[in-house]
Amino acid sequence: MLHLIPAPLHRAGLRLAHTLRKLWWRARKPLVTGVMVLARDGEGRVLLVRHSYGSGLWTLPGGGLRRGEDPAAAAAREFAEELRCASGPFTFLGIHEGTLHGAPNRMHVFACTISETPDPDRREIAEARFFAPDALPADAGSRVAMGLELLQQR
Repeated sequence: MLHLIPAPLHRAGLRLAHTLRKLWWRARKPLVTGVMVLARDGEGRVLLVRHSYGSGLWTLPGGGLRRGEDPAAAAAREFAEELRCASGPFTFLGIHEGTLHGAPNRMHVFACTISETPDPDRREIAEARFFAPDALPADAGSRVAMGLELLQQR
């Protein structure tokens, strides 16, 4: 149904919703749970995305965990919704605990391999590109390094 909303209007709605969500998190401090996916291609490059809202930093694909949802299922769902490409099986790397906009945050981190070219939805995900792990962009978010560190620990 959301695909019926014109993309520019959808992106504006996402920016407004994200601003309101951050204010709510700062005030109420709920536990925010989610998933992140460290996806690599056959050459070992890492897939990073830029959201159409938020900081504009390159980050790992992922998103929120629905109440009662299995984290691996959430990773597959978020990946399919945002990037519209098939992925290999998801391997659990670990849990990262921290804060997100002032609220406690628990991220379930997964790895996978993809063989297709990502096709970002251009609504939530503005851009998706592969980068060599030793040549990440200067404006990569800190969670990218954390995901790579979890992968190396395996």
